[in-house]
Amino acid sequence: MENRTEVTEFILLGLTSDPGLQLPLFLTFLLIYTITLVGNLGMILVILLDSRLHTPMYFFLGNLSVVDFCYSSAVTPTVMAGLLPGDAVISYNACVAQMFFFTGFATVENYLLASMAYDRYAAVCKPLHYTTTMTTRVCVCLVIGCYVCGFVSASVYTGNTFILSFCNSNVVHHFFCDIPAIMTLSCSDRQVNELILFYVASFNIFVALLVILISYILIFITILKMHSAAGHRKAISTCASHFTAISIFYGTIIFMYLQPRSSHSLDTAKITSVFYTLVIPMLNPMVYSLRNKEVKNAFTKIVLEGRQPVGV
Repeated sequence: MENRTEVTEFILLGLTSDPGLQLPLFLTFLLIYTITLVGNLGMILVILLDSRLHTPMYFFLGNLSVVDFCYSSAVTPTVMAGLLPGDAVISYNACVAQMFFFTGFATVENYLLASMAYDRYAAVCKPLHYTTTMTTRVCVCLVIGCYVCGFVSASVYTGNTFILSFCNSNVVHHFFCDIPAIMTLSCSDRQVNELILFYVASFNIFVALLVILISYILIFITILKMHSAAGHRKAISTCASHFTAISIFYGTIIFMYLQPRSSHSLDTAKITSVFYTLVIPMLNPMVYSLRNKEVKNAFTKIVLEGRQPVGV
C-alpha cells in the first residue's frame, strides 16, 4: 500500500535546450522520419505487390519493415514535439504505453533478426532442402513467436519499471520514456528492478545472438567449402544485407543496455538512443533495397507498370 505513485505526468527534457539547435534538429528528424515511413512502407508494398518476393526471406523482411515503422513511430513524434517551444509533457499513462510499445517492437526485431539468420543458414547450407525446411507454416510460427516473445518481454520491462514509486522529481533527462531514464526518478529501492531489467535484456539478446552466431559460423564454413567463385559471391551477397543490419542493431543495443551502471551517462544514452530509435529504422530498408537486386527489380517493375496507360 506504501508503493503508491504520486507523479501523474513526466516532463521530457529532450535532446537540447539550445533554441538555436531546436529548429535544425526538428527539420533533420522530420526528414529522417519521412524517409523511415516511405522506406519501410514502400518495402512492405513492394513485397506485397510482387509475387516473386513471396518467399520466406521477404516474408521476414516485410515483418522487419512493419516493426521498424512501429517502434520508430512510438518514439519519433515525441522527440519532435520536444524540439518545439514549450515543455514536452507526457502523461503517466502515455509514458507507460510508449515504453511498452517501444520495448515490445524492439525486442520483436531482436528475434526477427535471429529468425532471418536461421533462414539464411537454411538457404546457404541446405539449399536442396530449403523449400521443405522453411515452409509457410514454419515461417508464420517463427514470426508469431517473435511477437509473443517481444510483447511478453515488454510487459516485464514496463511492469518492472512502473511498479516503482515516483514521488519526487518528474523531470526525465531524456527525449522519450526509456527504461533507465525513468528508473532513475524512482524514490523506491530499485536494485532488484535493475537486476531484472539486466537479466531479461541479457537473455533476449544472448539467445538471439547465439542463433545468429551459430548460423553465420555454419554459413562461413559452407562458403569456405565451395569451389565455385560464383557460389561464393552468391552466398556472400545473400547474407551481406542481413549481416550489416544485425551489426548496426546489436552494436547500439549492447552499448545502451548492457554496460555497467557506473559508466552509464545520460548524455551518452541520449546520443546512442537517437541512433537506434531514429536512424536504424531508416537504414534497414536502405540496406536491404540498395544491396538487393530482386528488390530493386521489383520496385522498377512496379514503377514502370504504374506509368503504363490503361489498356496497355
